[in-house]
Amino acid sequence: MTLLVFSNLLLWIIVIVQIGVIFALARQVGILFERVSPVGAMISDSGPGLGDKVAPMALPNLNGEGLTLAGKEGRAQLVFFLSTSCPICKALLPALKSIQSDEAAWLDVILASDGREALHRRLIEAEGLQGFPYVLSSELGMSFRVSKLPFAILIDKDGKVDAKGLVNSREQLESLFTASETGIPSYQAAVAGMTS
Repeated sequence: MTLLVFSNLLLWIIVIVQIGVIFALARQVGILFERVSPVGAMISDSGPGLGDKVAPMALPNLNGEGLTLAGKEGRAQLVFFLSTSCPICKALLPALKSIQSDEAAWLDVILASDGREALHRRLIEAEGLQGFPYVLSSELGMSFRVSKLPFAILIDKDGKVDAKGLVNSREQLESLFTASETGIPSYQAAVAGMTS
């Protein structure tokens, strides 16, 4: 009888230890997944292609007077498509604030979305986004065929699409600038040995 009790107790201890090991391994897998995320923005083939001229668009601005996309000669524009309900979009806002400050000499950072204005005004207030042009236009997203968020498009000083892609991290956002500087449109293209 005591041998049976001892073996049951030993089995329960082994099961509890295995559960602890499984949780520890699951945590490590999550950490590794974050570290091994794609290096560059995940480029999309839909919408205007790299190097295509963007037709100037007059757009409303929730934070001031309207603006013209691809209409300011000599200044590049980074258009960041976001949603009020997207946690990754919100996590990238500090990086966008940093980019806006560091690259102000040559780059305008524009936030873009669609939906209900009241929700976007709450986001602007909560996240301190009053310093950004904030476009609310479903036509803009449709013209670039944005289907997933967060998505960013870098338009060069001549109004051409310089880089674009789905950006889920600061590194992917900054890879748009690397793509612009090197002429290699994406990390995937660099691995494949392509250049634009």
